[in-house]
Amino acid sequence: MLVKAGNWVTHVERDWSNPVWAPWLSLMTSRNTLIRYDFRGCGLSDSDARAVSFDRLVDDLAAVVDAARPDRFSLLGIAGGCAIAVAYAVRFPEKVERLVLYGGFTRGAIARSVNASQREEAQTYLRLVELGGAREDPAFRQLFTAQFIPDATPDQSQAFNELMRLAGGSRAAASVLRVLHESDITPIAPRVRCPTLVLHPTQNFRIPFEEGRALASIIPKARFVPLESRNFIMLEQEPAWSAFVRELEVFLEESPLSGDVELDVGELTERERQILELLARGLDNGGIAARLGISDKTVRNRVSLILDKLSFENRMQAIVRAREAGYGQKER
Repeated sequence: MLVKAGNWVTHVERDWSNPVWAPWLSLMTSRNTLIRYDFRGCGLSDSDARAVSFDRLVDDLAAVVDAARPDRFSLLGIAGGCAIAVAYAVRFPEKVERLVLYGGFTRGAIARSVNASQREEAQTYLRLVELGGAREDPAFRQLFTAQFIPDATPDQSQAFNELMRLAGGSRAAASVLRVLHESDITPIAPRVRCPTLVLHPTQNFRIPFEEGRALASIIPKARFVPLESRNFIMLEQEPAWSAFVRELEVFLEESPLSGDVELDVGELTERERQILELLARGLDNGGIAARLGISDKTVRNRVSLILDKLSFENRMQAIVRAREAGYGQKER
């Protein structure tokens, strides 16, 4: 079971036909039952956000979970949804088995502003959401699209623009975004107790890479994965997409007791143990070859030997079991 906290610019009925979000949904549902919703002011949710507060946003997620009645589940947060997901995981530690945070922050744009210029920029952004999101003129929306997905195809850009008009441009959406812009989860994030994966695009224009790294640093034993991308929302055609898919799939299959499982590596050579460590960090054959100064063919042959010696059925199982045994914990 995978539950996704709400984030800006979604529509539960139209996301599947959107070329930006559809690959994400296919990924999230390939091996999981997915529970998702539109947060206040977005998509099909209530457009009245007069009583919105950060706690109410967490309450909304809790209400969705209570209605679906899962036992334990993995929880995914994207962008502002990360703050909501962290707060929920702290409030209900008995329910959250794993936590995935993509493009998150410790403090919203207003909370982390250090001068008047930064605060004015954040306020202007919110005002543009309120005034321009639902207008027929796409110029306002194109500003956001260019920041979110600068490397998108024309079709992807147009579709995201249209989705913003239908699902994300309103006074209510701006009110919710303001709450998230003013939020600061620094005091509560260290109280997360479940295994946590933090991913962040390195060169995106929306949420600084340093915020993603900071978030991972204050969550106990969180795994931080940088994704080489300018797009805040990963696009399936970019090289980093495969790394994102691999990290997410492996993490969601890991035992919640990662690091407590023994792995008999007595038959492995020192080189094979090095390769197993790099496998567990999520590197592909080319990345391992470059790191160790050997050929792709050598890596491929050594991986086959590792699978055979440890009686693993496939590469994915090797990565999962290695991480359960504590491999792959070093930062890339």
